[in-house]
Amino acid sequence: MKGTSLSKKQKKNLVRIVCALAAFAAVFVADKIVYLGGVFSGPAAWVFPFCLYLAIYLVIGYDVLWRAVRNIAHGQVFDENFLMCVATLGAFALAIYRGVTGQSIEGFDEACAVLLFYQIGEFFQDYATGKSRKSISALMDIRPDHANLKRGDSIERVDPSEVHAGDIIVVNPGEKVPLDGVIVKGASALDTRALTGESLPRDVAQGQEIVSGSVNLTRQLEVRVSKEFYDSTVSKILELVENASEQKSKAENFITRFAKYYTPAVCAAALLLAVVPGLITSDWSAWIYRALSFLVVSCPCALVISIPLSFFAGIGAASRYGILIKGSNYLEKFDRAKTFVFDKTGTLTRGSFSVVKVSPEANREEILRLAAIAERDSDHPIAKSVKSCYGGAAGGGYTLTNIAGEGISAAKGEEVILCGNEKLMERNGVAYERETGVGTVVYVAKNGKFVGSILIADQLKAETKEVIGQLNGMGCKTVMLTGDNEAIAESVAREAGVTAYKASLLPQNKVEEVEKLLAEKGKKEALCFVGDGINDAPVLMRSDIGIAMGGAGSDAAIEASDIVLMKDDLRGISLAKRIARKTMTIVFENIVFSIAVKVIILILSALGFANMWVAVFGDVGVAVIAILNAMRVNSRYIKGEKRAEPLSAQ
Repeated sequence: MKGTSLSKKQKKNLVRIVCALAAFAAVFVADKIVYLGGVFSGPAAWVFPFCLYLAIYLVIGYDVLWRAVRNIAHGQVFDENFLMCVATLGAFALAIYRGVTGQSIEGFDEACAVLLFYQIGEFFQDYATGKSRKSISALMDIRPDHANLKRGDSIERVDPSEVHAGDIIVVNPGEKVPLDGVIVKGASALDTRALTGESLPRDVAQGQEIVSGSVNLTRQLEVRVSKEFYDSTVSKILELVENASEQKSKAENFITRFAKYYTPAVCAAALLLAVVPGLITSDWSAWIYRALSFLVVSCPCALVISIPLSFFAGIGAASRYGILIKGSNYLEKFDRAKTFVFDKTGTLTRGSFSVVKVSPEANREEILRLAAIAERDSDHPIAKSVKSCYGGAAGGGYTLTNIAGEGISAAKGEEVILCGNEKLMERNGVAYERETGVGTVVYVAKNGKFVGSILIADQLKAETKEVIGQLNGMGCKTVMLTGDNEAIAESVAREAGVTAYKASLLPQNKVEEVEKLLAEKGKKEALCFVGDGINDAPVLMRSDIGIAMGGAGSDAAIEASDIVLMKDDLRGISLAKRIARKTMTIVFENIVFSIAVKVIILILSALGFANMWVAVFGDVGVAVIAILNAMRVNSRYIKGEKRAEPLSAQ
């Protein structure tokens, strides 16, 4: 457990276990060497070992006894605490009976061992749960403590819920950003690790949007609040994380129902095992001992603890990489996902226009300069992409004339620049070379002579090909749905490598296409839809699993989704798939291993071939192994990854 700090309660419990284990070892060894039941003579010789073992029993098991009594008082009789108490107190009673009747004393040591190893198993469970909770705790730590509200020239510290949209707040270095907003003054670097899993700080400046939950690292910022606290990113994430445990998988629900009926059934079976053969053979001691061993091994701890822990660890592991899964049922479904449907704009592509080609390349700078002059005063996305690509200062003094549906004319003296589509060129009698690339084409002419063309398009994200290739390699079907025309859709689909696509779709058409794909998929398979826009919300809800690109995605898409990729990185899909696959593999391993071992030892206990020591392994040993196996879910999934400390540790 090196490198993982224990809580005060865990340390106290560990000291108790170690002390009880040391005392038990000393008494047990002495009992085997000297035989404590023979130290004193007479019918009360059993009292001496009874007192020694009872002291150890009470130290290690007082809380188990208390929980059993408390649960019985609340009507919750059949649980692991009840089974442990019945088995261990029965072993003590059996040992006393054997001592009083002059037989060799057996049972005191086994009763203590059962509770001792049960507590060791509980400690491992608590430790494993804490380790799995660490990633989620880091997320919970993004809750802001206060907001610095600016009122005139003064700053007032208030609760974030008291701040309204439009108010100005001040975020000092080292403080959490309490609310979503736009920077109106200052520039800084933000630590977004708890939101996105991204280790590198993100530089922000005036005019940029920032989200709550990130940490301001370097300089003071003034931010105009865009959303109130209940509607902010941090509030939605906290609500999502807090509600994740309510969405249980089929495996968890099965285990819960299984334990509800299983525990009373094994209690009844143990009672029958003690009474029926005892009446027939009159060997009550032997059959009661077998029944007690049967009770110990029948405790469903391994399943009841390890299965939910596996899912909890999977959700925790995903959250460490900025992948928020709204419940273990979605993690279970995601392992069965075989069809992945993607929106195009903002999901497979960057969602913003950029210059992809300038022709002729030899005249690149002059073409961009002339286009930047013509587009100087325009806020159209295409104009912005041209000016951004040029980067220099556009010349002034030109008279700009917007020609509806064609482009712009820029005149200065005898110099006339034409910048627009083919209609503008044809109307002005300019002989131009047609650009055949897919995208929006801007033609540029000067003084009636064609200068060149600029091809502007929405480019694929850097990771798109890699992720689509990985999903195709897993045998999954990848489909792209888009409202763009056939030519653009075909070009993007071919470049991305998706197995199928549909173009020119309205939002309602996307739902219809998903309905068709749902009808085509296998009964046990799941369909995922990945999108980021507000028009994706209906199809996100209709799919088996909706995945929203959280960083830039709309609130409606995030609300409608089942999995949120806070990092806006499609690689989160294949990573989540690996986490889901590992989680479900470990869940299956634990179910098969736990049931198989328990059934074998239950049969051996009933037949008298297994004593209570073997029963202890069948209960606690199996539980510890299952818990340690469940902890493997929360391992590293990226080669060379370094675990980030929670923000509270900074």
